[in-house]
Amino acid sequence: MLKVGDEAPGFILPSHLGRNVTLFDYRGKKNVLLVFYPLNWTPVCSGQIPGYQEVLERFRGLTTEVLAVSVDSIPSHKSWAYSMGGIDFPLLSDFWPHGEIAEKYHAMTEAGHTERLIIVIDKQGIIQYIDYHDIDDEPDVEEVFKVLKSLK
Repeated sequence: MLKVGDEAPGFILPSHLGRNVTLFDYRGKKNVLLVFYPLNWTPVCSGQIPGYQEVLERFRGLTTEVLAVSVDSIPSHKSWAYSMGGIDFPLLSDFWPHGEIAEKYHAMTEAGHTERLIIVIDKQGIIQYIDYHDIDDEPDVEEVFKVLKSLK
């Protein structure tokens, strides 16, 4: 299991924004809020992900990029983002090999989707916060802001 103080495992994943995203791109530049969520089109995820969009400027004001990961495909991410009025941060597809990055983060379930997991990674690539959240409950974004403010 990963724990606070560990170096975050690296990855390269495709995004619904049409580019590959690598965690290393943010090293030395930005904190990362890495959000694993179960599946597009599900009720809790359909509140959680647009909720981050609503406060995206607050994250960026704390020099933080939001990256959301699920095992859904890029076409599913694109359709879902469009249906919600647009998502400006990367929705990353861990579709193939199925859940490979989720496995590195201990976020894969036996059911084949990801846990609801929130990780704050600082500019040096070190994990500063981990929250395995109940799959049926939307996490409190204010808790994440408290962690990010403490990194300044």
